[in-house]
Amino acid sequence: MDKIREKTRVIPAEPKRYGKVSTVIGTIVECTGLQACVGEIYSIHTQTGKIIASEVVGIRDKETLLMPYDRIEGLKAGCLVELSSRPMTLAIGNDMLGRVVDADGMPIDNKGPILNGEHQPVYNEPPGPLSRGRINSPMFTGVRAIDAINTIGQGQRMGIFAGSGVGKSVLLGMIARSSSADVNVIAL
Repeated sequence: MDKIREKTRVIPAEPKRYGKVSTVIGTIVECTGLQACVGEIYSIHTQTGKIIASEVVGIRDKETLLMPYDRIEGLKAGCLVELSSRPMTLAIGNDMLGRVVDADGMPIDNKGPILNGEHQPVYNEPPGPLSRGRINSPMFTGVRAIDAINTIGQGQRMGIFAGSGVGKSVLLGMIARSSSADVNVIAL
């Protein structure tokens, strides 16, 4: 009987971690009572019953600093903070094609929820630059100035940086409409 007990040793589950909101300063929520690590996701239970997902962005003395992913109405000192059951993920698959989603991966195009897809963590290590395939062929964007002067390759990542109000979003819209690509991933 003792041998059976040794083989079926029960490992105690990690206790849930709870804390309380102590201060709200702008968009930073300070909490006490958490044993948090930077990058963990916590749920803040507001007075209105809404649950706001938040990420640990810093630790100062015995205070944990959280950055909410949503608006913070109904939040005040004393609100319960609870460790989320999983890291932040997005459903990636064919159902994402042609959809418009917000920063949390929730559809905002009135076409219903995204039902199928494999959940992938938001924070992954990027692939190594030497393990990526070579870019050999151009991608035609339909914008003559880009195609002639600053040709983009198929599979290339590209950032567009400029001041506000100069047409970055308009340029992205032109590329999305006129490009020869099967799939465009555009993040604003």
